[in-house]
Amino acid sequence: MTAYNFEPEILGFLCNWCSYAGADLAGVSRIQYPTNIRIIRVMCSARVDPTFILEAFIQGIDGVMVLGCHLGTCHYLTGNYNTERRMKTAKKVIKKVGLDAERLFVDWVSAAEGERFATFVKKFTDKIRNLGPLGKETAFDNETLKSRLVAAKEALAQDKIRWLVGRERELVEEKNVFGEKVTQEEFDKLMHQTIEKEFAKRRILLSIDKNALSVKEIAQKLGIPTNVVLKNVMALESDGLISVIGIDGNTPKYQITRV
Repeated sequence: MTAYNFEPEILGFLCNWCSYAGADLAGVSRIQYPTNIRIIRVMCSARVDPTFILEAFIQGIDGVMVLGCHLGTCHYLTGNYNTERRMKTAKKVIKKVGLDAERLFVDWVSAAEGERFATFVKKFTDKIRNLGPLGKETAFDNETLKSRLVAAKEALAQDKIRWLVGRERELVEEKNVFGEKVTQEEFDKLMHQTIEKEFAKRRILLSIDKNALSVKEIAQKLGIPTNVVLKNVMALESDGLISVIGIDGNTPKYQITRV
């Protein structure tokens, strides 16, 4: 498929009160914009869970737009501030997968901004058209890319990441009982480390879903350093998610614990 005949598939999540109304205004005003976008209306942009974004990519969507009310004008007061933090984390995970984070676009459109909506769709469609089909920027085959996306989606669903996303403003902007605040740099570092751990764990779990593997075999299959695999395998075993089901010589083989 060449850049000349590639037409991207784009999914748009639009909030009911502002951006969807803006899209409706673009329609009734007959403002032209690409037909590549398929729209899902949500009551608030904050209802767009980061896992929805990864699921869209798993299904082969080339780019995702999330549009909400302008900051400070949300129908639910602070909903779009939550959106901003969640999508920031989603972008980090998308980048970790190996995709260009620009495949996710987040911005704000009011009910009176039909032209703004159409402009966003036009520019984003052009951007994705230039990036090419999903995964073109990686060296992964389709199966490997899909596996990484599934692992990323599962990582985003973990309580540790959800807790950090939900507490970012409080941790960075407010002092704790000792009168201390976490700097944005410290928080971003912690989030990065947490994403690294959860992504690696989910990839390991997926790798031994059907066949038992040793630590060395997992490391070779996933391209992850052996010491990192061992550390995560020990944590997964401690959590009861995997177990030793056999020994090959002196080497234990691990597989997902079946309930």
